[in-house]
Amino acid sequence: MFATASAAALFAFRSKLSFAKGGPAVKLPPLLAPFAGPYGGVPPFDKIKVADFKPALLQGMDLQRAEIQAIIDVKEPATFENTIVAFEDSGRPYYRAANLMGVYTSTMNDKAMQAIETETAPVMAAFSDEIIQNEKLFARIKAVYDGRKTANLSTEQARLLEVVYRNFARRGAALGAKQKARLGEINQKLASLFTLFGQNQLADEESYTLTLDKQDDLAGLPEWLVASAKAAAEAKGLKDRWVITNTRSSAEPFLIYSSRRDLREKAYRMWINRGDNAGKHDNKPVITEILALRGERAKLLGFPTHAHWIIDDNMAKTPDAAMSLMLKVWKATTARVKEEVADMQKLATPDKVAKIEAWDYRYYAEKVRKEKYDLDQNEVKPYLQADKLREGMFWAAKQLYGLTWKPIKGVPVYHPDVKVWEVTRGAKRVGLWYFDPYARDGKRSGAWMSEYRTQEAFKTPATPIVSNNSNFVKGKKGEPVLISWDDATTMFHEFGHALHGLNSNVHYPSLAGTNTLRDFVEFPSQLNEYWLSTPEVLNKFAVHYKTGKPIPKALVEKIERAKNFNQGFKTAEYLMAAIYDLKVHTLPAGKPIDPAAFEKATMKEIGAPTEIVMRHRPTAFGHIFSGDGYSAGYYSYIWADTLTADAAEAFEEAKSFYDKPTAKKLHDSIMSVGNSVPPDEAFRAFRGRDVDTNALMRSRGFPVT
Repeated sequence: MFATASAAALFAFRSKLSFAKGGPAVKLPPLLAPFAGPYGGVPPFDKIKVADFKPALLQGMDLQRAEIQAIIDVKEPATFENTIVAFEDSGRPYYRAANLMGVYTSTMNDKAMQAIETETAPVMAAFSDEIIQNEKLFARIKAVYDGRKTANLSTEQARLLEVVYRNFARRGAALGAKQKARLGEINQKLASLFTLFGQNQLADEESYTLTLDKQDDLAGLPEWLVASAKAAAEAKGLKDRWVITNTRSSAEPFLIYSSRRDLREKAYRMWINRGDNAGKHDNKPVITEILALRGERAKLLGFPTHAHWIIDDNMAKTPDAAMSLMLKVWKATTARVKEEVADMQKLATPDKVAKIEAWDYRYYAEKVRKEKYDLDQNEVKPYLQADKLREGMFWAAKQLYGLTWKPIKGVPVYHPDVKVWEVTRGAKRVGLWYFDPYARDGKRSGAWMSEYRTQEAFKTPATPIVSNNSNFVKGKKGEPVLISWDDATTMFHEFGHALHGLNSNVHYPSLAGTNTLRDFVEFPSQLNEYWLSTPEVLNKFAVHYKTGKPIPKALVEKIERAKNFNQGFKTAEYLMAAIYDLKVHTLPAGKPIDPAAFEKATMKEIGAPTEIVMRHRPTAFGHIFSGDGYSAGYYSYIWADTLTADAAEAFEEAKSFYDKPTAKKLHDSIMSVGNSVPPDEAFRAFRGRDVDTNALMRSRGFPVT
């Protein structure tokens, strides 16, 4: 996931979040000042005080207002240089402060930070609208856009102009005064609701845990999970107890291994009911209001629904195109689920389980895996040390892109868990990589990538600073953290986003790195997952945490044979969420939507398997309800996976995932170009043709139709 669910996501230009240098030649406070210090400057986490965020944001707004005024006060006719370039260079102090605030709201969101986020979110949304709705500024931008054919622009200049113009036009720059006023009200209210949704979800994740009181409660749990639960209990001051926290990295393994069906059900309900508990943290009324406002906004902007507005600016272009792809996969998915459930029921019946329920699926799937493939995840897990796999990611990145990683100290961080690496290619610094691996209170669940500074060659060249964030649960002190295969895959996925940012080599920061279309941005990250399972990585870095011996070849072969095992479940739980997202956002504005009733009706309409619940139930679906970033866009994962599967076949055709010519082509065509090239053109440059969507079906082991 590319991070958008923060205050930073409220801005008109997500690409302008963390520029390196520039701004007024006045002394600025740490939150606004250009990054100083080594490595081209680093974020001043040692100088940040939570109370400083609001005044810094307000000062940054005033600074950008002055820059915007200077652009519209130019007497000469609008040109690319005096308008588009000047706008690209504006707002650096403000976006630095806002980006740093986004770091804190996603990783250090205590009560004080939440109060500031609640107060400033609508103010920031209003400021974004203020810029978009500046008639004189838009008139100059439009004048440059209208004259683009005779302006003799370079390819990248033309692309920047198109992106800037569309950002303004799509967000209501040409609306009348009354419509603009209402649009501003909607955006400010949505900003507050997004913040409330995320804080409600976080509250449930922190408030609800499953406490195991006696040894019998540990039945079936592997040693590493018991140690993790023990550490979680001790962190909460509980002696002689074990705690399963309300995070995926804790709850999901419990659902896989616990032989106590009653406790599995408790853990399952705890996890899926985040944001769906009665009381002040209930997200259902929040969702209803968000959907109503999104529908009204879409109509104001000239689109029939929110989904039409969002997808118009993506590769898919229309909701119908996105839905068509998902339904193509859905039929094969549900057929596979029926096969999986039948296999599980054979093993569940002797346990007196008459019907597989959602809290049984993972448990019996693991039993089927052992029976069919002689593969026990407990046999694999001792080889999956988080630190060793991180080294494996570094190694693969060096083989593919020539990158080298060196740990550095003395750089300010916002929490002691965060570590930093300098990334180089040869003798040249490429950027910095921050890693925040562990769960804690105040940190949102899941895993994501963020950018603290975007690459650019514009003005003063700047190297990128990126971060990866996970929620692994710490084990005993001094012992390595063992993670699941799914968590390892997620590590490689998020690292793919980081590599996308680090490999960027474009001129303008608004077009750099991960600043691509939403249904393209997941392509490099999903492709990077493939390197985890390569024998080269497993043989070198999947080593036993006690013996240090590499994972046995026979076990690697079992993993390869079972790679499409449980694909029905994995694809179904994702598609159920993605289809829900698209359907709920294609409803016409008007009648209030009951989230619970609509979820139930949608699952019935598509014939969703009763044994599976959507990967993100609506009340904890932060992707789509804690910001606009992935709203009506959760389909983007499978859209991007069509590109991913086809790109992976390019390496397979080359007989190696480390084939140098193919890796160079990937770097030159995809990883380094950001959004300076339209994504369909970028893919054609890599593959030599348009995407073959059947590659997706082949990669998942589904019949090709």
